[in-house]
Amino acid sequence: MTKQLRNLLFAGLAVVLAVACSKPSTSIGGEPIVLGYSNWAGWWPWAIAVEEKLFEKNGVNVEMKWFDGYVQSMETFAAGKIDGNSQTLNDTISFLPGENGGEVVVLVNDNSAGNDQIIADKAIETITDLKGKTVAVEEGVVDDFLLSLALRDVGLSRDDVIIKGMPTDQAATAFAAGKVDAVGAFPPYTGTAMQRDGAHVIASSKEYPGAIPDLLTVSGDLIKERPEDVQKIVKTWWDVREFMAANPEKSEQIMAKRAGIPTAEYEQYKAGTTFFSVDQNLEAFSDGDGMQHMPYAAQKMADFMVSVGFIPEKPDMSNLFDPSFIKTIAAS
Repeated sequence: MTKQLRNLLFAGLAVVLAVACSKPSTSIGGEPIVLGYSNWAGWWPWAIAVEEKLFEKNGVNVEMKWFDGYVQSMETFAAGKIDGNSQTLNDTISFLPGENGGEVVVLVNDNSAGNDQIIADKAIETITDLKGKTVAVEEGVVDDFLLSLALRDVGLSRDDVIIKGMPTDQAATAFAAGKVDAVGAFPPYTGTAMQRDGAHVIASSKEYPGAIPDLLTVSGDLIKERPEDVQKIVKTWWDVREFMAANPEKSEQIMAKRAGIPTAEYEQYKAGTTFFSVDQNLEAFSDGDGMQHMPYAAQKMADFMVSVGFIPEKPDMSNLFDPSFIKTIAAS
């Protein structure tokens, strides 16, 4: 072998080694698990897991995929194009069964405790005054659900108002511009809606405790094929919560950046989002009478959603909840 040929071979080997070393490692958790999340205060903390590399610390390969549109995230998950998603209980019921072995709840992030709101013009004082008025809302999902609950409690229905369906960000903008009489919205879009002179809240999720739990749902196939990785994901959430407690200022900066709002604005959304403890998760997954128990709440929600036409029939919810992952956290 000539010296020139030998040098070429060594050079080629060096290039191969350099390329191999530059490739991202897939030894952590195998193929990436793709989880969706969107613009809701209870899901912003997932950005901390990304920023602080908490998934990596737990040895699981996760890609958090951000969706500008909440409905788009649910549609993508239901079509089996991602492995899990952040969504509410009532919206999860709407998209059952979904592809890839169905949709399964493995974690309660928080409960909406006032951040989901029906905001109205100053001329509208109560929910009753909405009769015949135009309400902008993202049809069939969380704040339409809240609107339906509030209307029911005063003897009205969605048929008694004029529903103008549009994505929540556009709905809030339309209300702020005076194009509709009221809007159903959640942070950060409530901030946009409240820019209208005289805008005020006439109903919120605070009046309906337990009605809007915000969840992490994953596919049944993911649980079947990679249960240990699902457990690591659930553990990562509690690492996020510990980080938030130890580093409140940095946490708020990360979350505000992900939400696209000034850090100071995050303060106004704190009270409207109740982050669940491990014990509250255990209670939520347990059987019992009351909206704090998700199996009970799901049945009540499904009945209501059929009655208002959100879904054509009550879906099979026998495999909707898997408490095993939160029970492992509690035991540890």
